[in-house]
Parts: sequence; structure tokens; C-alpha cells
Amino acid sequence: MRKIALFNQKGGVGKTTTTVNLGAALAAAGKRVVLVDMDPQANLSFHLGLDQTKVSLNTYQVLCEGVSLAAACVEVAPNLLVAPATTDLAGAEVELVEAAQRELRLKTAAEAALFVADYVLIDCPPSLGLLTLNSLCFADEVIIPLQAHFLALQGMARLLETCQLVQQRLNPRLRISGVLFCQYEAAPRLSGEVAEEVETFFAAAREQDVPWNRTRVFDTQIRRNIKLAEAPSFGQSIFLYAPSSAGCADYAVLAEEVMKMTEASDVGERPGLAENQEPVVEQAITVTIGETPAASFETQPQ
Repeated sequence: MRKIALFNQKGGVGKTTTTVNLGAALAAAGKRVVLVDMDPQANLSFHLGLDQTKVSLNTYQVLCEGVSLAAACVEVAPNLLVAPATTDLAGAEVELVEAAQRELRLKTAAEAALFVADYVLIDCPPSLGLLTLNSLCFADEVIIPLQAHFLALQGMARLLETCQLVQQRLNPRLRISGVLFCQYEAAPRLSGEVAEEVETFFAAAREQDVPWNRTRVFDTQIRRNIKLAEAPSFGQSIFLYAPSSAGCADYAVLAEEVMKMTEASDVGERPGLAENQEPVVEQAITVTIGETPAASFETQPQ
């Protein structure tokens, strides 16, 4: 079972769209897929036609009331199940502050009852709070949806450092497996500049003991497509709403790329840092337009 968190603390970069449509593509390929909605906005649940006033169990109850993750899952299509969210989930951040093992509630709930899946995709909220922390402690992999704009790079250092701290202290299996460019436009020069610099950054980390030393920038790029924006209002994935669209084609190819990552060189447990070893990360990304740096992020030694 591969457990993948879709994570970026910046909103509007395609986390929910990717979680839904990648999950639908994997399910269509015959894989059993569970989608976990960990965002209090409940956009993933709405995207798949689930009315939060009618669902009997949700991820708030999973985190705060001891409900197993398996019990909260609702089947929305063949091979595709969802653990839905409601706006009540916003209260979990406050309620869990004083709770024992507050970072491990989702992981514990998944282990509480028989839970069978080939893929678990977790839609994280656009924040670095306890909901995201629970997602990262349960997941083995992180996929970062990213726009090829310089503003989308802001905060990447904090994102990487968060994953590194979780890997070091709470979940030694966690690694960043991929970066996916969403809402991609091939024509603008900036898109190519950003993509090239991101690839250079992760390539330079291959020999370092960091959770992103095997991160790949996916060959698939999710092109900007109006059908992807329309699909949620019909409560459908892109595969049902617009099966002949560019968005459908892109997510089908992405699913194939993700499934091919099951080779040992792409997926597997990576060792944690040695005891008392301090993580040292001094890489930086700088995107330059002409002679002017357009954006940059860097991670500082812990």
C-alpha cells in the first residue's frame, strides 16, 4: 500500500484537483484507491458529489472520536473510496492541541480496523498545522503540486523543512517522491525557467541525506484546462465529466507515471538520520528572468 500526501501550504496550486483525478485514474486502472479529505474546506468531498450534511462519518470523527479510517470510507465509484471531511474538521486543530499522540491520530485510526488499499491519497490543507502533521505522519510519500510561477516557490523552504523534521522525529519512512507542475502553460518563458531550476535543485540533492534526495519532477505536466475547473460543480472527476479533454489525458498519463514508480529505485524506505546527526541543507533555488532574480527559496541548516 502506497500512502501519498498531496501537500503544499500555498492554496490554489492543484492539490485537491490532483488528489481527485489521480485517484480516479488509478481506480480506473484497477487499483483500489482511498482518498482522505484532511482539508476543513471539504473541497475533495464536494468534488466527488458528497453532501457533508448527509455523510454519517467523517475525518473529524476519525481524528477526535476514535472512529477507524476504514469505517469512515464511502465508495463513490468502483475501486474508489473517500473518507470525507466536513467543516467540523476545523475544530480538530484546537481539540487536538492537548491530546496524547496528537500527531499520530490518523495513523492510529488507519491501524484500528482492516484497511485494504493499493493507494491512499491524502488531500492536505494549505497550512502547516496539526491536520497536515497527521497526514505526514501517516503517509510514506509526499507529492508537491506546484505552479510554474515565481510566487508559487515562496514558502518551499518551510515545506521541505517540515517534511525533514517529520521524517527525522516522527516518521522515518517519509520522503518527497515527486513534484507535479499544475496549471502549466508551456508558452511563457517563466514556466520553463521555474521548471528547469526546480529540476536542478532536486538533482543536486541526490547525494544528501534529506527526504528529497530521490524526488523526481514528473514528466507529466497538468495543462491549464477549463474542464478541470468545471468538473467539481458537477460532483465528478474529469474522467466522468470530460473524458476527451486535455485534463483527462494529462491525469491518465500521470497515473501511469506514478504506477511505474513502484520500482525499488523510486519507492521504498529510506534510512533516517543517525542519532544526534543534524540535518544540513544549504541548497537554493533562484529563478532568473533576464538579469533579475524573480524568486528564490533556500533551506537553512536546522
